[in-house]
Amino acid sequence: MSRIGRLPVNIPSSVQVTIKQSEVQVKGQKGELKFLFSPRMEVALEENQVVIRRSSDDPSVRALHGTTRAIIQNMVTGVSDGFTKILQVDGVGYRPEMNGKNLILHVGYSHPVEVVPPEGIEFEVDTKTRQIKISGFDKQAVGQIAVNIRGVRPPEPYKGKGIRYLEERIRRKAGKSGKTK
Repeated sequence: MSRIGRLPVNIPSSVQVTIKQSEVQVKGQKGELKFLFSPRMEVALEENQVVIRRSSDDPSVRALHGTTRAIIQNMVTGVSDGFTKILQVDGVGYRPEMNGKNLILHVGYSHPVEVVPPEGIEFEVDTKTRQIKISGFDKQAVGQIAVNIRGVRPPEPYKGKGIRYLEERIRRKAGKSGKTK
């Protein structure tokens, strides 16, 4: 049995979970999320916990067991606490700024790059440390927006300029070596 899949998902008092046929709906103070799970999984609500069981030991069903539980856990955590990712902008003249709810990036192009947040996602910019904080209740959406922003100007290995995750380490390369006779 899956070590992750057999663990129950505890539901905080501020979160409501409803299960209909093959859909889980989670509501909390931060938002509402829905997830369609495989009909080969059995999801039940038992004593303030969500329990996931599988129908057989077929490898494809076993693979879905832990994944289904992890997605439901992320939904419960997201609507109660939320998720954040922090990006760091490094480089001379590189800076992020806010224009209303939109994020404006000045990262070495001839024009500023504007990022419009989708519903449920918020940006915060600390201009002093040049950090971008992305927050929301959907873990997948927060991660995808962080990847899209990092992709505007990924960090380069020679000078380390670009947009990177806060704890990300960039492997630096040596530049050109001088000519020796």
